[in-house]
Amino acid sequence: MRIVIIEDEKPAARLLKRKIEALGYTIQQQLSSVEEGLDWFGKNEHPDLIFVDIQLSDGLSFEIFESIPIQSAVIFTTAYDEYALKAFKLNSVDYLLKPIDEHELEMALLKFKSRYEKKYVDVELMKNLLKRQNKERYTVKVGNTLKIIESDYIQCFYSANKISYLSTLEGRNYFLDDTLDTLESECDNKKFFRVNRQFIININAVKEISIYTNSRLKITLQNFKEEEIIVSREKVAAFKNWIS
Repeated sequence: MRIVIIEDEKPAARLLKRKIEALGYTIQQQLSSVEEGLDWFGKNEHPDLIFVDIQLSDGLSFEIFESIPIQSAVIFTTAYDEYALKAFKLNSVDYLLKPIDEHELEMALLKFKSRYEKKYVDVELMKNLLKRQNKERYTVKVGNTLKIIESDYIQCFYSANKISYLSTLEGRNYFLDDTLDTLESECDNKKFFRVNRQFIININAVKEISIYTNSRLKITLQNFKEEEIIVSREKVAAFKNWIS
């Protein structure tokens, strides 16, 4: 795999290079500015993957992508989240906030491989990583901005009219692109449980559990008023075991 790093801070570039190489990858080239990037990408075959800081010494790295039609996948690295929306509009795989966590870096690389380089995917590695780390934050769109919500502040995920939503402890609901099946596979199963086809609830948001008709259970959450949440009959036994 051919990887290029674009980072203007030398210590940060060296640290990222060491972390990537520690995961078994080789860095093809290191660049440090918009000008270097434009020159290098204009003369060389584009790599498979680019790690790029957004704010460089001579401008924003977006200038490179706006000037040259780069086909490489991109992982943005930055100390700020204000450019997230623009980054997602490009060919970005992930958006890593500094200081970069080693495991998040590993997951970002795995995401790239699973999406763009399927022939290189180590299935067992993927399974182990997914077991080892659950998704802890979600990005939702609010107007023209992106809002990051930590999993601890989510009372449930639910679907309505074939659309998935995230509901916070404050009772605010946000649209999500992922299906409930995907959300169920990503979230921490110690905190979250899928009670039926429509709802995944957070144990910490449960206000009351009551007996319902046909051997089912009714869940009342702290701040969810949209509709009743009923544990399906086939899920009752597993749910009781989960909460015990």
